[in-house]
Amino acid sequence: MGLLKENSIYALTQEDLKFFLGANDFSLELAPIILQNLYKKNKRTKTLSEKLLSALEGNFSFSLPEIKQVSKSPDGTIKFLMGFPDQKTVETVLIPFHKRFTVCLSSQVGCAMKCSFCYTGTMGLSRHLKGSEIVGQYVVAANYLRQELGQKPISPNIVFMGQGEPLHNSEEVLKAINVFMEPLGLGIGPRQMTLSTAGFLPGMRKLADFPKINIALSLHSPFNEVRKELIPINQHYPLEDVLGALDELDLMKRQFVTYEYLLIDELNDRKEDADELEKLLGNRPAIINIIPFNPFPGSAYKRPSKEKVESFKEMLVERKLRTMVRTTKGSDILAACGQLKSKT
Repeated sequence: MGLLKENSIYALTQEDLKFFLGANDFSLELAPIILQNLYKKNKRTKTLSEKLLSALEGNFSFSLPEIKQVSKSPDGTIKFLMGFPDQKTVETVLIPFHKRFTVCLSSQVGCAMKCSFCYTGTMGLSRHLKGSEIVGQYVVAANYLRQELGQKPISPNIVFMGQGEPLHNSEEVLKAINVFMEPLGLGIGPRQMTLSTAGFLPGMRKLADFPKINIALSLHSPFNEVRKELIPINQHYPLEDVLGALDELDLMKRQFVTYEYLLIDELNDRKEDADELEKLLGNRPAIINIIPFNPFPGSAYKRPSKEKVESFKEMLVERKLRTMVRTTKGSDILAACGQLKSKT
């Protein structure tokens, strides 16, 4: 049955399921029941008939990524190495925040952006992930919370900040987002999801077609020459064009773009950087998220001291820029920002 290019059950929205049901002489009203059975097994749902189960299993795969390895940090961060049938692997991270976890999802096996501060960039790009493989990471991580940690079934928030540039794989990432948002499936709201981009302009131009999720830009420097060293695609998509694309987004009321600023010792922590950030972002709906650099094997950069981080934050606050410092979690297991790298 040629319904979709991808035959995983985890690629289907309610509309996809209705199409399948109608084409196979089943009631369309079964679509929400299928979603509830698939994603909300902790709640009582109606049992599906043997005939329908047989039709679903005959047309779609129910397989999920396999957990190859679990690494745990004393701070509560959990990193998974997840494997796929083609032997490719990615890393997925559960990050604890107060009473709720956030799951950091990968969108590609490796990454083509070659950012000099990022361990994933040393892999190169192996392939894009399918929408179902992105959804599968989430399902596996959420199941782990319930089964292994006894976590109450509160849906973790989502950040597309794992391996890969999400907007380099925009079509499959959008498919995953649409599956995540199904009210009778996982039921994750758009404001519970944040997508981070290095400034891949062709993908950014497609954001108008996305639900109104939160958007973050890997900024890291207000100067093109420095940013080009950190993010090589900046030579093709300079900062002024990237910021222009963000300005075109139809943001919701009180919605801000997060500008991630990886603070590197003696590279981008000067007064000149703070002055230029004020010029760039002072009149934009912006929140600057300072991320102290997380070292990885072979990295050429140094992490700034706590005093330098606080000093730079104060410079930005003095310039009336909304600023926060991201707490580093999971760095001891190479699970923090910029530290992810799987073998394939």
